[in-house]
Amino acid sequence: MGNSPQKRGVLLLNLGSPKSCAVADVRAFLREFLGDPCVLDMPAPLRWLLLYGVILRKRPAFSAEAYKRVWTPQGSPLLATTEVLREALEAALTEKHGRDFAGAPAVRVYAGMRYGEPSTAAAIAAMAHDGVTDALVLPQYPHYAMSSYGTAVACAREAFRRLAPQIHVRVAEPFYNAPGYIAALVESARPWLEKGSFDKLLFSCHGIPLRHLRREIPSYPDCTEEQDCCPPDAASRARDYRHQCFATMEAFAAAAGLPREKCAISFQSRLGKAVWIRPYTDATLRELPARGVKRLLVICPAFTADCLETLDEIRTEGRKTFMDAGGEFFEQIPCLNAHPAYVRYLAEQTEAPAA
Repeated sequence: MGNSPQKRGVLLLNLGSPKSCAVADVRAFLREFLGDPCVLDMPAPLRWLLLYGVILRKRPAFSAEAYKRVWTPQGSPLLATTEVLREALEAALTEKHGRDFAGAPAVRVYAGMRYGEPSTAAAIAAMAHDGVTDALVLPQYPHYAMSSYGTAVACAREAFRRLAPQIHVRVAEPFYNAPGYIAALVESARPWLEKGSFDKLLFSCHGIPLRHLRREIPSYPDCTEEQDCCPPDAASRARDYRHQCFATMEAFAAAAGLPREKCAISFQSRLGKAVWIRPYTDATLRELPARGVKRLLVICPAFTADCLETLDEIRTEGRKTFMDAGGEFFEQIPCLNAHPAYVRYLAEQTEAPAA
């Protein structure tokens, strides 16, 4: 008898969400998320004191109220969107590759979250149960940061080693400047770019503590202005989240035919009193009207799916900040979510070599 046929699977990785808006579920999610040493990167005793002595005392109730404002009938926006994306990608791959002799899709698509459910481990266990022999991991993080792409990939690799060592695993690299990703981002944003005049398009990316960059690039400067401070060598740029966000903005502007001066960049979602990469989104939103920017579009390219940070922090709180400062028009362009152009891009990645 010949060798058994290869069975392919694709694993979508994202951050995750609480099980519900209940304070207890939000606390459990934050405990897992912020307990990750790649997120709160400090000695274990200090991390424990900060997490249990400060953060988990008040933040769960505050965050639970924020989740209530964005929760959908299907649950968390991030989880609901990821499931729609999973189904759309599997349908696209089935159209291309067909089904196996049992009638199942020839290429199955799974979703796993770094924190919460469905967990990465559960998704990998399902792949093993279904007989997958070749897996492509598609982290839903366009840019590299140890607290996002880095920890999600490390978690997945460990779970594959522990639960499914027989599966051959490939991992897609960050795609912050991939032509197909940029094209999908521009296509998804085009209706907002074309439907009315705007003074500025703000690229609001998730922030990270400056110390995270200095763990990767020890001499990294504290860039306070809207400029790319990255050392020019390729090794630094492969680990420089801030540079990669700038590269996305530059590529988007070129592909969309926008003048560079029409674009700006900032970083959101700070936690604690440490210095994070700058400029900060909340400060930028307060300052823009005084600079003559009255009509603002905001896009969040570091997030592939709309979530608490885009739907509440930007669309609701960010809008209020900008309008209170004298702005006249504010709109957040939705994330890629399950846009057909993004589904096409991901489908193309299943045919490309991965690391």
